[in-house]
Amino acid sequence: MAGEIELIHTTQAAAAGGHYAQAVLHQGVLYVSGQLPVRADGNHSVDQPFEVQAAIALDNLMAILDAAGQSPSDLLKVTVYVAGIEHWPAFDRIYARYLGEHRPARAVVPVPALHHGYLIEIEALAGSEGTS
Repeated sequence: MAGEIELIHTTQAAAAGGHYAQAVLHQGVLYVSGQLPVRADGNHSVDQPFEVQAAIALDNLMAILDAAGQSPSDLLKVTVYVAGIEHWPAFDRIYARYLGEHRPARAVVPVPALHHGYLIEIEALAGSEGTS
């Protein structure tokens, strides 16, 4: 594989819960692993309403972007898994607050269940010309 692979890790987002990195940077593209709404200190939020869970998952994503020297405006593609499509409107409102005018490609995928009983998981691709 051409180019170096850099593993991205920050204590400002939930630690990886298995054999994977929070994110991987390769040839200027940041591949962010699925972010569940686990707080950076490791506390779970599975008992919280969807809106709280969505904000925590997005906070994790933003912290990982920052650790990689990127920002929300560098997001290229976001995939969101929600346990129940009825959460789509709430997610869209929260997501818009985080991203402002930036509109990366996105998919919202309804699923029957997520790990630990969470209601949302977010993965993303990001890149910027200044990143190598």
